[in-house]
Amino acid sequence: RQVVAYKIPRTELKKCNEIEDLKRCGVYCLFGISNETDENIVYIGQAGARKNGEGILYRLQEHKRDSEKDYWTEAIVFITSDNSFGPTEISYLENKFCKLATESKRYVVKNRNDPPLGNITKEKECELEEFAEISKMLMGTLGHKVFEPLAPKKPVLTETNNALGISDYVFHVAQSGCNANCKITAEGCVVLSGSAIRKDVVKSCPDYIKKLREKYKKNIDNNDVLKIDLLFNSPSAAAGFVIGGSANGKTAFITEDGKTLKDIEEVDSLNS
Repeated sequence: RQVVAYKIPRTELKKCNEIEDLKRCGVYCLFGISNETDENIVYIGQAGARKNGEGILYRLQEHKRDSEKDYWTEAIVFITSDNSFGPTEISYLENKFCKLATESKRYVVKNRNDPPLGNITKEKECELEEFAEISKMLMGTLGHKVFEPLAPKKPVLTETNNALGISDYVFHVAQSGCNANCKITAEGCVVLSGSAIRKDVVKSCPDYIKKLREKYKKNIDNNDVLKIDLLFNSPSAAAGFVIGGSANGKTAFITEDGKTLKDIEEVDSLNS
């Protein structure tokens, strides 16, 4: 059994009528952007096999006619090569996908209720987890990292894996009324949820930092604590956001043993 994925623009849905794969059962994601908040949106659903042979395609056509789902512009569909999954399996996968998307906090998940997990055997669970892992990889390849956390967890070091890469460190800044943590990833610098953000900006605060503060103010609670992980395109933008002014992220962020981001990068350069 293989995982089969389709990426379907909403505007091209009519051209899919002759694709037999899309008349099978499966799990799908609808992607769009909120008109009100400009946030990324995802709706995760499932479609069972129908007597008329119109499975997942028919479900997407229903969503296209639904005025409450006019936000979506693209669908990603996952099915099996042999169409062997039944209602229990696709319910499990829908639940799994919703959980991954909610935990990653990259997209606003539009599902109103968590789908049922269903009762499955341990053997079947392993099979479905493998399907989900492959789907996660394919989803990223198709342009949506909806299942991937912004800041992956720190790895457990062993005798055969005793070296930390720069993405494994948690950096910290505690000054000017802030107390924040961040991680460096391939996408940029992630300020971690739970970080305390300086309440006000300094007079000399650059305009782009003010704009970032305005953009993300809904993600900071009444105690000036960040509610979610936030991704910035550079360490300096991240440091400036939490400090409320100009900052050099490579020296402002330090590890628990006092090394700056600049120090870590220099060591990485020597070892590469």
